[in-house]
Amino acid sequence: MAKIKFTKTELKRQRDQLKQFTRFLPTLQLKKQQLQLEIRLCAERIAANERKEKEAVARLAEWTMLFGDADAAAVIAAKLRIRKVNREYENIAGVNVPVYHSTDFELEPYDLFSADPWIDDGIEAVKAIVELRIERDIIREQNRLIVQELRVTTQRVNLFEKVKIPEAKENIRLIQISISDNDIAAVARSKIAKKKLQEPAA
Repeated sequence: MAKIKFTKTELKRQRDQLKQFTRFLPTLQLKKQQLQLEIRLCAERIAANERKEKEAVARLAEWTMLFGDADAAAVIAAKLRIRKVNREYENIAGVNVPVYHSTDFELEPYDLFSADPWIDDGIEAVKAIVELRIERDIIREQNRLIVQELRVTTQRVNLFEKVKIPEAKENIRLIQISISDNDIAAVARSKIAKKKLQEPAA
């Protein structure tokens, strides 16, 4: 605990600090709750994304087997290139996090006449799976940033709840005792002085 002065000025300063801490604490607690909620939502979005990918991969596997070409997905994936991942940024409880928007692909040219008739559908199916994976990576990045902010916010909440507010309250208590003791001592001294002044006259 920092050394304090036992004065009325210091008492006012400590009271102002306590008022400030107690005003900021609910805001920090609310932020902590929002961040915890967002972490749960990120986990739900990741789980939903993984389910969608499993379904899409299963559908693609059935579809390629139907056409008798188990390597079709690998062949299409080799022809696809990611040109750009488009993301936006959103503020969640004071944290700027990336949000998936879309992906731009480049496709190696192929001969429409010699290619299998299902190639266009296959390309779209593979793109959808790749987009799901990119989106999941971005959700994980959101989660990482939110977890990091939650750690800092939790430290601040603990600092206010367990250190700053109790410390300010204790300082106020000690200063009030000191001022009260000084006031009592001052009254006692003035009575003694008054009595001494009255004694010679008597």
